[in-house]
Amino acid sequence: MANGDHGPALAKLVDALCASYRSDPRAQRINRHFLPSREASIEILRLLLGLLYPGYYGREDLDDANVAYHVGVALSQAREKLAAQVERCLCYGDEEQGDADVPRCRSHATELTDIFLTGLPELRARLILDVQAAYDGDPASLNLDEIVLAYPGLLAVSVYRVAHELDMLGVPMMPRIMTEWAHAQTGADIHPSARIGKRFFLDHATGAVIGATSVIGDDVKLYQGVTLGALSFPKDANGKVIRGTKRHPTVEDRVTIYANATVLGGQTVVGAGSIIGGSVFVTKSVPAGSRVALKPAELAIDAIKTKSADQPIDFEI
Repeated sequence: MANGDHGPALAKLVDALCASYRSDPRAQRINRHFLPSREASIEILRLLLGLLYPGYYGREDLDDANVAYHVGVALSQAREKLAAQVERCLCYGDEEQGDADVPRCRSHATELTDIFLTGLPELRARLILDVQAAYDGDPASLNLDEIVLAYPGLLAVSVYRVAHELDMLGVPMMPRIMTEWAHAQTGADIHPSARIGKRFFLDHATGAVIGATSVIGDDVKLYQGVTLGALSFPKDANGKVIRGTKRHPTVEDRVTIYANATVLGGQTVVGAGSIIGGSVFVTKSVPAGSRVALKPAELAIDAIKTKSADQPIDFEI
């Protein structure tokens, strides 16, 4: 557009966008005041990872002389930032239902924050079991340092466990922000509401999906691309999805599920000690101690015939 015409054209565009906001309230937050911060949530998560894995995240020069001071400072920062963000999350939840009671949200946020932080030693103990499970389950791993520093599966599981504790305390939105950040970093999508037992190993991680109502026992190992998903979504009389139902499978203790396997359905149970082979599709329960695998495909192997330089190489796929 010509320089002299940009004023009227811009005014029309402003009017059109504002009309769009007024006509459809979805995907806009005008006249509402509380929204959890993605950036603040991730900053809190990094502080917590530094407390759970000291020396691996954040400050690296820790020793016996400075560790107590460092932990005190980090805990104070985490408490302040977490309480403020939990308050925003609680007020956000209130505002979605009507008006936010800010004093109540602030008081409840402080209470929930203190409960969460008090549980950090127990949470760390559970994460150490996950680290050891990864080392024990992967013969390619060199040591525990490599697991913590480099394994995307451990990062995804660590973030899940932090988010799960917040989810169990009833903090809205923030747990999902955290696990979706881990999803972007690792390729593994673990819903914070899923229930996962001790010594869990997610090998390679990329493409793994664990749905919200999944239940996973102790000593379970999943490989990349595994999906624990929903077979169908129950709907009400108006055709809307009924939320809060058990839609995802239960995986009992000591189960291994290999790459790209898909297990679907809220009533589907993979029995203890079972092995689910790669690329299988499971929609019915599997008894304990089962081995589920596809029949081997038939491979056609032919000798390569030498072609002259003027003959193109062709492939039959």
